[in-house]
Amino acid sequence: MTKRLPTALLVLKDGTVIEGMGLGATGSAVGEVCFNTAMTGYQEILTDPSYVGQIITFTFPHIGNVGANDEDIETSNLAAASGVRGAVLRADITNPSNYRAALHFDEWLKRRGIIAIAGIDTRALTARIREEGMVDAAIAHDPTGKFDKDALLKEAQGFPGLEGLDLAKDVTCGQSYSWDETRWAWNEGYGRLENPRHHVVALDYGVKRNIMRCLASTGVKVTVVPATTSADDVLSLKPDGIFLSNGPGDPAATGAYAVPQIQKLVESGKPVFGICLGHQMLSLALGAKTVKMRQGHHGANHPVKDFTTGKVEITSMNHGFTVDRDSLPASVEETHVSLFDGTNCGIRLKDRPVFSVQYHPEASPGPQDSHYLFDRFVRMISEAKG
Repeated sequence: MTKRLPTALLVLKDGTVIEGMGLGATGSAVGEVCFNTAMTGYQEILTDPSYVGQIITFTFPHIGNVGANDEDIETSNLAAASGVRGAVLRADITNPSNYRAALHFDEWLKRRGIIAIAGIDTRALTARIREEGMVDAAIAHDPTGKFDKDALLKEAQGFPGLEGLDLAKDVTCGQSYSWDETRWAWNEGYGRLENPRHHVVALDYGVKRNIMRCLASTGVKVTVVPATTSADDVLSLKPDGIFLSNGPGDPAATGAYAVPQIQKLVESGKPVFGICLGHQMLSLALGAKTVKMRQGHHGANHPVKDFTTGKVEITSMNHGFTVDRDSLPASVEETHVSLFDGTNCGIRLKDRPVFSVQYHPEASPGPQDSHYLFDRFVRMISEAKG
């Protein structure tokens, strides 16, 4: 049997070259290689702005088998290029077999400009990341199979890494807008909020669509504003509550301009809710520190304990930085913790209606274990309004 000529390469910065079959866009890209353990939701993962600068290794072997559609895109900034740098797959993409499929996954990757490589021993690559940490690499796809490996190695070695990078500016909205779309319902699709009870201003560091749908589904009208919006401008919109979104990059880098504004928003007394990057920057604003993780948390099977309820949630996570729990000041209470490694997953301010979580409660691996957080936020708003 004749071996197929490799049409894609993954070149790690230590010189390791992994051969496979190319899919999606052609060309090359560089990024940090991580692994994601989710069994479903590959389209949402590949359009999550929090993955800017990363090459995603899917541990689940069958990626692309349900095709793609326009409803499962998570990025709200459609004008921005796809943030993810590439995808690493175990098996070839099969023809779609789902009633919601509108496009073959390979064609969808092409249209999004995402390079993918298939036929990889993803278990071995994942084990390597677990043991040695996330690694920088170049991914390349050329149907002719001709590659300049030395040039790709230089690209991988020249990648600066994610520490110190403010990537929120690459995915945030260009101007403010309103959001009223609610969660998807079986045989109905997405709905619209008709009679909002509250008004929330969301600072967009890379916000996901379903987060805003969850807010709207609790009766909240959402005004989304760019990441660099000042606290004075946010408060001038007369919000009942303030939301700090997820996003990519180093929280300390984005925090250089965001943290002083978050501090002013906390001081305003308005209820504040943060998710992921928003959680990390809120922690920085309250006096804690953040650190880079060796392998990060990426997947939809992460158990988290909520100390305020005593319950364990199965959560969706995507972060390479974490809040140093030992740096939390006395005014801050740790509310959630990862049952995988004990890292911090949630906080609240003891004397104000301010809280945040590290994971993504809008996703549904539980399937609805974490939706209560949106209700908690709305209760805070109602109480603050009297």
